[in-house]
Amino acid sequence: MKTERNILITFILNLAFSVFEFIGGIVTGSVAIVSDAIHDVCDAASIGFSYFFEKKSKKQPDEVYTYGYARYSVIGGFVTTLILVISSVVIIFNSINRIINPTEINYNGMIIFAVVGVCVNFCAALFTRGKGSLNQKAVNLHMIEDVLGWIVVLIGAVVMKFTDLIVIDAIMSAGVSVFILINAIRHLKKIFVLFLDKIPEDIDVEEVKKCLYEIDGVIDVHHIHIRSVDGVSISASLHVVTDEESCVIKEKIREVLREKEIEHVTIEIETSSEHCDEKDCQLIHNSCSGHCHHH
Repeated sequence: MKTERNILITFILNLAFSVFEFIGGIVTGSVAIVSDAIHDVCDAASIGFSYFFEKKSKKQPDEVYTYGYARYSVIGGFVTTLILVISSVVIIFNSINRIINPTEINYNGMIIFAVVGVCVNFCAALFTRGKGSLNQKAVNLHMIEDVLGWIVVLIGAVVMKFTDLIVIDAIMSAGVSVFILINAIRHLKKIFVLFLDKIPEDIDVEEVKKCLYEIDGVIDVHHIHIRSVDGVSISASLHVVTDEESCVIKEKIREVLREKEIEHVTIEIETSSEHCDEKDCQLIHNSCSGHCHHH
């Protein structure tokens, strides 16, 4: 609920500021501010998508989505980051064009709006900072981009006011956009590997197996799968060979995995003499000949 609320507050702040910025751009006659207003409207739209997806992701599992709706949050992060990539590329091209063809800028108007822009977007960035879903992190990246962008506008406007070097605005704008683009691409990579069910960061399967082998009564651990549905919670499924009481072994396994922040665990218990239909398990059982030892 907190993530939802943070995204909603950020959406309201961003949309309200976009309208304010658009009116200010027309009043001051600043094309740069009007362009940024359009960019911020795109930001607000993407944050609106994020809010919808984040809200949807909180729905409980049902007969249709038996794993739940957590992936909707990841889709929200993907949409938001993709818009961020596209807008960064557009700003870079516009900045290059402005370097080649400089235009007159209203310095005083830029300074006033830059100060307001830094304050508003800094507040929005505060609301979405810290731990949360990949969706919230994507929104936070948007806000950090806007804060940095307005700081650049402010510094650039002050420098240009005293030097008349109009090209500074475009150079600094392009620099910030390149920085944000690199971070956005990194964020997209995290989302892609999540959809591909890659093992979460900081989790080592061999290390997990080693810890499980240390449990008294565990003969073998195989067919282990560790994944995250939303980039926050981690789940695992595994086959365990044991001749001990299954309830006791299961509880010990869950305790070990809980220490590694793996909360949702599905355990298939097999005895040393049992035949398993899974291909990987057949290889292990055949090699064990009924008495499997640690790898």
